[in-house]
This record gives sequence, C-alpha cells and structure tokens, in this order.
Amino acid sequence: MSPITSCKDSSRQRRPGSYQSSLDVLKNDASGLDFYEDGPAGAGAGGDREALLGEPNSRSLGHPKGYRAELGSILLLLFLYILQGIPLGLAGSIPLILQSKNVSYKDQAFFSFVFWPFSLKLLWAPLVDAVYFKSFGRRKSWLVPTQYTLGLFMMYLSRQVDSLLGGADGKSPDILALTVTFFLFEFLAATQDIAVDGWALTMLSRENVGYASTCNSVGQTAGYFLGNVLFLALESASFCNKYLRFQPQPQGIVTLSDFLFYWGAVFLITTTLVALLKKEDKRITPSREETKGIMDTYKLLFSIVKMPAVLTFCAMILTAKIGFSAADAVTGLKLIEEGVPKEHLALLAVPMVPLQIILPLIISKYTAGPQPLNTFYKAMPFRLLFGLEFAFLVWWTPNVKYEGGFPIYYYIVLLLSYALHQVTVYSMYVAIMAFNAKVSDPLIGGTYMTLLNTVSNLGGNWPATVALWLVDPLTAKECIGVQGHNCATAAATELCSKEGGSCVITLDGYYVESLVCVALGFAWWLFLGPRFKKLQDERASSWKCRRTS
Repeated sequence: MSPITSCKDSSRQRRPGSYQSSLDVLKNDASGLDFYEDGPAGAGAGGDREALLGEPNSRSLGHPKGYRAELGSILLLLFLYILQGIPLGLAGSIPLILQSKNVSYKDQAFFSFVFWPFSLKLLWAPLVDAVYFKSFGRRKSWLVPTQYTLGLFMMYLSRQVDSLLGGADGKSPDILALTVTFFLFEFLAATQDIAVDGWALTMLSRENVGYASTCNSVGQTAGYFLGNVLFLALESASFCNKYLRFQPQPQGIVTLSDFLFYWGAVFLITTTLVALLKKEDKRITPSREETKGIMDTYKLLFSIVKMPAVLTFCAMILTAKIGFSAADAVTGLKLIEEGVPKEHLALLAVPMVPLQIILPLIISKYTAGPQPLNTFYKAMPFRLLFGLEFAFLVWWTPNVKYEGGFPIYYYIVLLLSYALHQVTVYSMYVAIMAFNAKVSDPLIGGTYMTLLNTVSNLGGNWPATVALWLVDPLTAKECIGVQGHNCATAAATELCSKEGGSCVITLDGYYVESLVCVALGFAWWLFLGPRFKKLQDERASSWKCRRTS
C-alpha cells in the first residue's frame, strides 16, 4: 500500500532494490542469460559482464577464490548499497510527512515526480559508462564526486528542510522547492547506483560476482529501512514517548534536519576513505563492444524500440498497471488522512522483509518455463480485487478508531491485506523480469534488459502520478453552516471557513477513482491481456537486433 509500496514499487518500481534477490534465480532459471537488472546501459552492466567473463585475466585464471578472500570487497559493496538506500528511504518518508500537514493530492502528485529518476537513469547511464578518468578509475570517477555531492547536499538540506516543510509556525510546505530539491537528491542517488552497479561486476572475481546482487538486495533494503521506517519511528514524538522514553517530550528523538546532517557527514567521511584506500582493478579492460561510444549506445536503444515486438510490449506494459494506480499510490495517504499514525504504517514493512525474500524464490519456479507471462495474467485479477479491498479498509478505518488509536485487530487485518497484496505484486514482477530475460538479445543483454526494465518501471510511475492528481478533482465538498458558499476551490474553502462554515466531503474522489481503475484494469485484462500473453509465442528472431558494423 502506498506510500510504502509506491516508493519501493516506483523505484523501487525499483520497487525501489528490494526485488534484487530474485535476480540469481532468474539468471539461472528464466532463460539461461546472464544479466544484471537496472545496471548501466549497454556499455555498462552488459559490457562489464562481457569483459569479465569473455576476456581472460589474472582474476579469472588459477584457483577459484572463496568469498572469504574478497570479504572486504563484498562488505564495501554492501555498505555502498546501504548508502544508496538512505536517499530512497528519506524521499519515501516525505509524502507521509506532507500528508500529516494536510497538503492537497495535487501537491502529492507533483512531489511524486521525485521517484522518477531511478526509472529514467537509462537516459544518462551511457554517459556514466563512457566518460571517466582512466588514472583515477572508471567507476570511482563518478562514484566519488557523486557521493561527495550527495553528502554536501544532505548537509545543506539539513539547514533548509524545516522551512521547506513549513516549519513549526503553521506555514504551508513549499511543494515546488521540495520537489526540485528531492528530485536532484534522487538523481544523484540514481547516478551513484549506475556507478556502483557497474563496479560491482568488476570488483569481485568471476566465481564471487553473484554476491553483487545479494549486496544490492540486502543493502538497498537496509538503507531504505534506515531512511524511512527507522527515521519515521524516531521522528515521531508519540512513538518515542510510548516506547522509548520515561518522560514525554514534544519532539521525537531525532529530527529530519539532524538525520540529514548525520548521514551527510557519513557520506563525506566514507567517500574519502573509498577514494584513498580502494583501488580499481585496471587489468580488466572494457570490451570492444563497450567502447563504441555514447551515440552508438543511444542508436542501439532506438533500434531496439523500433522492433514491432518490442514496441507492442512497451505499449502494453505502459498501460497494464493503470488498474492498480489508486490502490498503490493513494491508499496509504488516505489511511494517514483517516488517523493512522504514519510511523505505524511504515512499520508494517518490517514483517514483510522475510516475505519479500522468500516470494521471488517460490514464484520463480512458476515463471522459469517458456511462458512466464501466464503467471502475470493469472495474478492480475487478484491484484485488481485488492483495489476494492483497500477502498473498503479506508472506509472501515474511521469506524474502528477510538480515542487511544486503533485496536490490535485492525493492524492485523491491515498486515494480512498487505501481505496477500505482496503475493500478487511479486507474482507479476517476477513474471515480467523472467520474460525480459527470456527475450533479451544475449549479445547486448545489458542494454536490452535495462531498456525493458525502464519501460516496465515507467508503466507504474506515470499512473501513480495521475492517480494522485485526480483525487481532488473527483472529490465533491459542501459548505455546511453558511448559505451561498461552496468548496469547489481552495479560495472558496478558505472563504467558507472564514464565514463560520466548514467544508464536508460528500463524495470522496478516492472511491470513485478506485472503482474506475479496477474497471479499467479488468478491461485491459479481458481485451489486451490475451494479446499480451501471445508476445511470449513470438519467434526468437522477433526480438533479435539486426546491427550493422
């Protein structure tokens, strides 16, 4: 439920790191291809993998290394991915804070653009791969300045974030400034991700490179937990007073500005240590295919998209998730609006971690065959029905609320609903990942896979933004207590309040949107779903790129 799932599903969607644990399973079972999801474009993830496995060097010859021999590199990768998860978690916490300040859903929709950089990084990944200082290191040329910029940015933001959020004087949050600021924040994190993903494939020896995806999955999940769940819990005065203090205080243990300053300092210190102490292996040289140039990579991407089978896939996957947009993007914000504490909603993610690790392993057994999209098609109607169930939960929430909060059985129902919803989410996600692996041209696997994953992620991002924007226009309100006034606009609402009246919702746009989205989703499933399944019956040649040298 959004924003818990929207942030991870929109980056997230890189969903956003938490799904990386499925990669090893898919690499072995789905199609026999080696790939690394969301790595740099062609000249990056795929290129590094080709260089690593295709050209003999001292790291791939001789006796195999156990993981203990490269434990330091593995721990460094893990830490770099933890750092990467911090900005993701912090950005995911902002919509919850904004909702507690009663901002409009149009403002939430505008802020949702913050989560787009991780889905758009394919646009500048070739640049990160092709431009570097050879003497300093191909990946460090981007990793070090990007992390320094992130650290300085966080320290500067720690001095400004309170005023951007409106401060304690009751001012409205500056949504435009917040969005621009955190968009740049996520852009830097996405750039760091490109560099770390590429370095991961060459930092470890051939026999240990599989640990890269494990570090990605565990590290990003841990970082997201620290930046989102832990921060929201420690920032909440009510949570700290109830569970962590003997004497109540008006504020939580930490503030957002404190948290940003601390992690900014961590970024600066650790980046300095990496720059001085960690050397890149210069014996591994880029392959010929990898060094063709930036424009060649973009031409290759364009040639892939032009293929009829790929074009059909892109058009369908960009519309397939419209039916889930209200449930995924709006439900969590509505629960906060109805009084559910934001820190309690965030803590629901904690018991989901074991489930999120186990589910891809189980589901991959059903998607490893020649028709992985069958699983996608079968899971889709169940996920659509959860849209109606979530709407019922939002309606039910104020009916069970009492002065002290919510009863324990309410949170149990919420947790079970979230867990079952995750089963459908992962079923569809792993199926798409398996299909993308199956059809990708192995000669350009890195570029091909990253392109298909980017389109899949965008298919979740844009409906979420539109869903948030439509909530307010679809909501009907009445001015009660004053004759001749309405609540059609923000100015009219303010005038109603000044005259002694109050605006009451007569029709909540969330419920309208939920019904419309589910109806559109079932229409897609009935009319376009069978055509989508038939894509897996296309001949292999339909997905192969014809390249001229």
